[in-house]
Amino acid sequence: MYAIRIARHGGPEALSVQEVPPPVPGADEVLIRTVASSLNPVDWKTRAWEVGPELPATLGWDLAGVVTASHHPGYRPGDRVIAMSAQIATGLGTWAEQVALPARLLATAPTTVPLADAAALPLAGVTALQALNRAAVTSGDHVLITGAAGAVGGIAVQLARHAGATVDALVSRPGHLQAARDLGADRAWHRTADLPRHTYTAVLDTAGTAAGPALAPGGRYVSIADHPLPDIPGAAMSYVQENRDHLAHLAALVDEGALRLRIAHRYPFHEVRGAHERFEAGGVLGKILLTF
Repeated sequence: MYAIRIARHGGPEALSVQEVPPPVPGADEVLIRTVASSLNPVDWKTRAWEVGPELPATLGWDLAGVVTASHHPGYRPGDRVIAMSAQIATGLGTWAEQVALPARLLATAPTTVPLADAAALPLAGVTALQALNRAAVTSGDHVLITGAAGAVGGIAVQLARHAGATVDALVSRPGHLQAARDLGADRAWHRTADLPRHTYTAVLDTAGTAAGPALAPGGRYVSIADHPLPDIPGAAMSYVQENRDHLAHLAALVDEGALRLRIAHRYPFHEVRGAHERFEAGGVLGKILLTF
């Protein structure tokens, strides 16, 4: 089988498609034929920076695929599943034609979207859900989400609206304002200087933006960005954790029509270098998929 691997850190040229032995599932593991994965910021950071598991390594966190063998009673061949694998910590990358994962990472794929599209959900969705949980966003909150047109931010806008909150958005460029409104934001800006001050009961920063002055006194500030937190009492980071229950909840929201997945581009996995180049160019409204 083939997998996308790196033997050194660097630019997109460090990525290569290599023939590797197929994985053998262990106890309580499931073998999955990969249909699609997607690109996330952590993937290019792992490729470019000297972080992650020992090299050579297979990259990838997201997975949508079909079970082909199972050592767990909860899954049978033919089941359509999604998963998020914390590749940096575990070394279990998903950019391969076949992947063996612990059953505890899997959830049933949503049925109302193509299986390949479901690969856009796991990491971005779980990150958004856990960050909003950390910010304790509920009905009646007035929430600001920065990076609201991005993968995590766009899902967070929808989840916060579904929770009953009023949601405003900050995006990186004027061309993304309407996209944020389409996702459910009441108001949207592209300049931090235009944000109302001392207004929001919760701020979720997905973009490393200095949005602290917009937080109301006593509000909750949560960030997922690779930037220092503002000097605000109680400001907190949210670090994504593998959680099948959260993933199953997100899949159910997709099937209910409460959560929309946005796909910007699809690349065959052997064109992964081009996919990375497009991803790093920025300005993408939606996820970039790798199809297998």
